[in-house]
Amino acid sequence: MRQGLVFAAWIFAPLMSLASHADDWVIDHVTLIDGMHASQPDMTVAIAGERIVAVAPTAVARGLKGRHIDGSGKYLIPGLMDVHIHLRGGFDVGGKVDAELGTPNREEGLAALASYLYSGVTTVFDAGNRAEHILPLRADERAGKILSPRIFATGNLVTYPGSHGDRIAVRISDFEKDKALLDKHIAEQQPDILKLTLEEEGWGSRPMIPLLPVDLLEKITRYYNQHGIRTTVHVSSELRSLEAIYAGADTLAHPVIQAPVSDSFVKLMGAKKIPFASTLTIGENYSRLAEHPEYLDQPLYAAALTAAEREQLKSKTRAEWQARPWTWWMKIMTPIAQENVRKIHAAGGIVACGTDQSSGPATQREMELLVASGISPLDTLRIATYNSAVFLGMADQLGSVDKGKLADVVLLSKDPTVDINNAKAIVFVMKGGRLIDESQLPMAGGKQKRRFDAVR
Repeated sequence: MRQGLVFAAWIFAPLMSLASHADDWVIDHVTLIDGMHASQPDMTVAIAGERIVAVAPTAVARGLKGRHIDGSGKYLIPGLMDVHIHLRGGFDVGGKVDAELGTPNREEGLAALASYLYSGVTTVFDAGNRAEHILPLRADERAGKILSPRIFATGNLVTYPGSHGDRIAVRISDFEKDKALLDKHIAEQQPDILKLTLEEEGWGSRPMIPLLPVDLLEKITRYYNQHGIRTTVHVSSELRSLEAIYAGADTLAHPVIQAPVSDSFVKLMGAKKIPFASTLTIGENYSRLAEHPEYLDQPLYAAALTAAEREQLKSKTRAEWQARPWTWWMKIMTPIAQENVRKIHAAGGIVACGTDQSSGPATQREMELLVASGISPLDTLRIATYNSAVFLGMADQLGSVDKGKLADVVLLSKDPTVDINNAKAIVFVMKGGRLIDESQLPMAGGKQKRRFDAVR
């Protein structure tokens, strides 16, 4: 990952304080993988302040002002995105909210956010959390007070009493009677995207639970849209996906995982182009730990987790997951979900990259699983960049390396279109025109060297 890149002597001086401003940069002779097209060799990308100001072949790029970086033999991609996370620090170890936890663990949240930047992820969407945990972090990120990817969040999600996720939800049983609760959620939490759940469970090893009525889902969706807020809906079956779509959902928070999708559903997703988050990693995560705990020794995981956390995962957590029927049900169904995702992608549907987890390495794993499903590395990069920006409703600002867009980019030393694992060969990460100094990231695995400092 720490490959040669020619920087002037000034680049080894301290670049990154939280109060610093973006610099002007010109990256020359780089192979550009812009998030929308095939690789373009020998390109120049100029950045002024927080935005990209020019993209052109190096041969015709003239008079561009800024600190020049020789990108020869390197690959520039848009910052990766994860459009379905639940940030650590608001939940207990088992992933369930505990009302008796008291104050959320801000340090855990900051370390998880740092792991995203370290892994090349410059944007995340938190799809449900304790509002008192995620919303102050979102505010601090937007004020430039913390080193973090861009945070989009729903805060508390919205659902029917007793339904999926209701412990961190605004509970709505009657639209007219409960509208004041929705108004309070909108005014106080200002969700970037509203998360709802349309899920009765009763599959895998789960018992049945109450289901949000579809007519209520439609009214809530319309109400938030009328306030300028997009929506995403937790679903797991084709039936509930169809109901959510025709109730007006802007996006789906998951693929269909309960069974193979029908040909008609594949065609519908290709025609309507409703973006959905891939979230393959969350199901595969259980059997991966049960059968291959050595993955935790990979460099990104070693940086993102403490040694004690990794040891507990390999021992206690692994034993617990090996004994759970859910682990083995998900091992069977993850390939079904992968094939569902592949079919919809092939039909022209919009797959976005989401993990339903809380670490940068999980986003990289999601891309591996997308490629394993039969999607090309180039298309997978589009899924993790431009398509994910479409999911967020931010494709005019993020997701591709284009003039006028925010300068969220990652420079790689290896070609990710040849092997998606090369997306881990990070030379540097830039967010809003600022080089991220990894040595300043509060990584759970300890202080990291600045990768661009390894250049000689």
